[in-house]
Amino acid sequence: MPKLTPLKASEVIRKLKKIGFQGPIHWWRHSHMVKWELTIPVPLHGNKDLKVWLISMIINEIGISREEWIAL
Repeated sequence: MPKLTPLKASEVIRKLKKIGFQGPIHWWRHSHMVKWELTIPVPLHGNKDLKVWLISMIINEIGISREEWIAL
């Protein structure tokens, strides 16, 4: 199984846009990406990377495999 690595919020947003999410909609310290009724919050905390566990939760929420995520 391929290994996930920490990513910048902008990279996560770019990947979500590639699979059809709209946004980002900025609200407070998070951006939200929307596709149909599914809303994915993407934290924006300065220039910090998103942790692997958070990226894993996003992947599980949108229902794709790690391999598909890494290939984006």
